[in-house]
Amino acid sequence: MAFTFAVSGKGGVGKTTIAGILITRLIRQGFEPVLAVDADPNMCLDTLLGVKVIKSIGGIREEAREIASKGELQGIARQDYLQLKVSQCLVETDHFDLIAMGRSEGPGCYCSANNALKTIISQISSSYPYIVLDNEAGLENLSRRIIQQVDVLIMVAEPSKMGIETLLRLQSLANEMNVKYSKLVIIINRHRNPGFSGMMPGIKEKTNADMVINFPDNIEIAEFSEQGKSLFDLSGNNEIVKQIDEMIPQILK
Repeated sequence: MAFTFAVSGKGGVGKTTIAGILITRLIRQGFEPVLAVDADPNMCLDTLLGVKVIKSIGGIREEAREIASKGELQGIARQDYLQLKVSQCLVETDHFDLIAMGRSEGPGCYCSANNALKTIISQISSSYPYIVLDNEAGLENLSRRIIQQVDVLIMVAEPSKMGIETLLRLQSLANEMNVKYSKLVIIINRHRNPGFSGMMPGIKEKTNADMVINFPDNIEIAEFSEQGKSLFDLSGNNEIVKQIDEMIPQILK
């Protein structure tokens, strides 16, 4: 069974970048192949990993719904058709594969297609020892059980009073929605005040997190983002890279 990381948080806190670095460092440490799931409708994880998504699950869902409504899906079961199309969404590399969920549903009922897609994604996931899920803002994908089991829920927050309050609300909501996870990691991202680390023990106590990590603002990562460079090229001496390198074996053991 795959070991699954899910990265969540409100929009703009840097969760996609953290998911991307996590994928690159898992691979560098020999934990591969990795299935990267881009569940953010903005779909920018591919750029951070140096690849290009051509088709998304959202597009396939729309296509299947339209074809079925016109009665054009003949001679092949919907499940088989979706499975064929989903396989075409995979961006494959030597060390990781990437699949993008794409845009949210439009008007009308998507229950049948969504249930079929969840089954297919579950089948695909079983072929990988490691999965990293980059969520959209909030917890929608986790509540829908796109990935049935999460081993590590990584919640990312900005270094402010409002950011911490949002984090606590999300964690409370995750518990209310019965989101299943074995370990919780809190990452306070892009802080500029060294004194902010003094809040970390309080955050750990309030969330009962297994780990609370403080990431400083990072010039190299900001430049990579601005230039659209692959995170695989980040320096091994980068402070964030080193912290994620230290986190991985602690979480996996």
